[in-house]
Order: sequence, then C-alpha cells, then structure tokens
Amino acid sequence: MNNFFAILGGMGTLATESFIHSLNKKTPSSKDQDYLNYVVVNHATIPDRTEFIKDSQAADPRPYLLKDIQDFAQLKPNFFVLTCNTAHYFFDELQASTTIPLLHMPKIATNSLNTRYHIKKNSTIFFLGTEGSLFSQVYKNLIESEGYQYRTPALSVQKKINHLIYEDVKQKKYLNYPLFYEILSELLEIDPQAHMLLGCTELSCLFEQFTTKLDFPIIDAQNELIDFILTHSNQ
Repeated sequence: MNNFFAILGGMGTLATESFIHSLNKKTPSSKDQDYLNYVVVNHATIPDRTEFIKDSQAADPRPYLLKDIQDFAQLKPNFFVLTCNTAHYFFDELQASTTIPLLHMPKIATNSLNTRYHIKKNSTIFFLGTEGSLFSQVYKNLIESEGYQYRTPALSVQKKINHLIYEDVKQKKYLNYPLFYEILSELLEIDPQAHMLLGCTELSCLFEQFTTKLDFPIIDAQNELIDFILTHSNQ
C-alpha cells in the first residue's frame, strides 16, 4: 500500500476506535476509494502512561512505543499518529527514533486556539486531561506559549475527571454523559468566559458521542488532529 499513515493506538482501545470513527465520519466521501489509507496498531498492552509519569518505578511504556515505531516504520508510512495525549510526554524521544514525522496532537490543538477559533490572547483555557498530562505540563507550556492563561480544575473536579476517564470509559466502557456535563458546567461557573480544551482521548469519546448536545466553548484535541490530517492529506 502506498500513500498511507500509521495510527499508534490502543491507549486506550475505545479512544482509538473513537478516533478512527471520527476520522472516517469526517472524511468527504461518496465511494470506498475516497477514504484515507492507514494502518492501525492497537497495542492495548502498553503500560499506563500516567502511572509511569507519576512514578518512574512503574512499568515503562516507552520501549513498547519505540518498538512499534521501529516495526511499522519499515512499511514506510507518510507519518505516524499518536492517539494518546498523555504519551506526548515522550514525543521528543519517539520522534528522535525515526525520520518519519510524528504528528504532535497537543501542538496542533493549541495552535488552533488562535488560528481556528480566534480566541483572544490572555483568555483562560481550562485543561481537562489525565493527571499524567497535568504533571508533564506539555499542554501548560504550549497554551502559555500561545499567549493564553492555562488553568487546571480544582482537585475535587479533577477527581471527577479521573473517575470519568478511568472508571467509566476505560473500566466500564460507559460514556457517562451526566458526569461529563456536570464537570463542564462546574468549570464554566468558575469562569464563564473560559474555554475548555479536552486533552484526553477518553474525553474525546464523550465529545464525539454527545457533541450535538453540548453548548460549551470546547476545543477537542482529537478533533483538531483529525481536521489537520484531512486538511493536509494528499491522498
């Protein structure tokens, strides 16, 4: 197969499925041949990224990711897509392992704050993601470099986000819309002028499923990555 890209997924599997479903749904098509060419690596046994970021003695996901890149680089994809936001903590090391471009979802998402949504500089951006992403500060650095105020949810709200990601979506395969709505509402009550950036693909699963019901100023990183791929694809 020529002119294709490789999706490094499985972190988690439902999030990867959501990415593929959203990508296909948004692809302009009237026949089979209009869809994009890609291969999917659903490597579900990769150790948890947040656990390792918070505790270096935990199982290390990097060897698994590096091996996937090494193996699938032999197929010569145009680029790699990393569907896990938290795993971008390892981005520089992963990109250094290959000459094939690896798309940077957090950069694409934060660039869109100005270029696509034209959010005024110095506006508040609430970041919703895993504790690993909060700890790594990948999004914090990028949001602030774009000229915005980075803000994290209060601990009580972050606990709800953790529950939503790990206990509902990952463990129970449950898209807990009432809790998702509750979290978004609480954040908007704190700062009615703020925007919310979804930086976890489990949250993207909820956004994809319930976007027509939501009336919040949301930027979804996965959605921005998909639009970037569709805009820049030459297939």
